[in-house]
Amino acid sequence: MLLSKLISSLDLQPVVSGDDIEVTGGYVSDLMSDVLANAKSGNLWVTNQRHVNVVAVASLLGLSGVIVAGNAEPDENTVEKAQQEKVSLYKTTLSAFDVVGRLYELGVRAPK
Repeated sequence: MLLSKLISSLDLQPVVSGDDIEVTGGYVSDLMSDVLANAKSGNLWVTNQRHVNVVAVASLLGLSGVIVAGNAEPDENTVEKAQQEKVSLYKTTLSAFDVVGRLYELGVRAPK
């Protein structure tokens, strides 16, 4: 599924918009080590974290984007780094639980 469809379906607020790429699955975690070990390239990552390390992990893994849930506001350094690294970054007022439920309803599944 294309990232643009998920953005509109979830009514995500863009912080840093990137390319409209294929989302191959989804992953939710607030532990960087967990995401590094288990998320796959092309996954859309849902987290409550909003610091610059989120961008570093997303860039390293080649994730399709990051959704910062729970009405958390990414800090200025995070936004700047996402722009530099061309990492798509979105925010939402929805909880991580609600975002993941909606992604599942839309057909997005965990990596295998």
